[in-house]
Amino acid sequence: MNSQLAMRSGNPTLTADTFRNVAVAGRAVGDDVMTIGGTVNKTALALALLMVTASYNWNLGAQPGSAVGAFTMVGVIGGFITAMVTVFKKTWAPVTTPLYAALEGLALGGISVAFETAYPGIVSEAVFLTFGTLGALLLAYRSGLIAPTENFKLGIVAATGGIALVYFVSFVMSLFGASIPLIHGSSTFGILFSVFVVAIAALNLVLDFDFIEQGAEQGAPKYMEWYGAFGLLVTLVWLYLEILRLLSKLQERR
Repeated sequence: MNSQLAMRSGNPTLTADTFRNVAVAGRAVGDDVMTIGGTVNKTALALALLMVTASYNWNLGAQPGSAVGAFTMVGVIGGFITAMVTVFKKTWAPVTTPLYAALEGLALGGISVAFETAYPGIVSEAVFLTFGTLGALLLAYRSGLIAPTENFKLGIVAATGGIALVYFVSFVMSLFGASIPLIHGSSTFGILFSVFVVAIAALNLVLDFDFIEQGAEQGAPKYMEWYGAFGLLVTLVWLYLEILRLLSKLQERR
């Protein structure tokens, strides 16, 4: 039980069995082993690719009659499919992770255009806060200021699952023309809910850092560096979108 908890992550792409399953074929050796530095480099490459495609779709949004909407849908649908393929075919991560980053960039670029049109200046604030949060939590983790204890991990996993359940119920309700106004509106409760979700999304980064570090210590195969980068990217995309939602609610209250 303790060994499973030690590998727990709130990120659905990094489950307790992720590294244990790939270790069945044997521990990697030499240049074939996963390293933290390699994962960091691949995460940086994936983020750079995401920023390039996001900027492309963002710039399209400034042109009348552009295909920004079509590219956004391609990014949303394609990104989801690619994510599912990556989760079930981890050995494909060196190919699917860059593809996922490119598609998510298209999606985020289009979504950002919509938010920026409604709330001028919101995107630059969200980008700054997202990367600022990433840097701050990485520093806190490396310095030992935040220690991912088992109770900490269980709490974040439970909270993440609860948020996913609320969003799923909200999605099902939307199919019937209903909604949960308390969480989607700009009321005090709605803002507090978004603050809570942003905090949980941010703390998932700490679990991801710890999870990847343990994977490197266990000698996971080299391709898992790309899969680790994919997991971090999923969390960062979620964090960015939640920060956008929070900032938009705050602007509505002005």
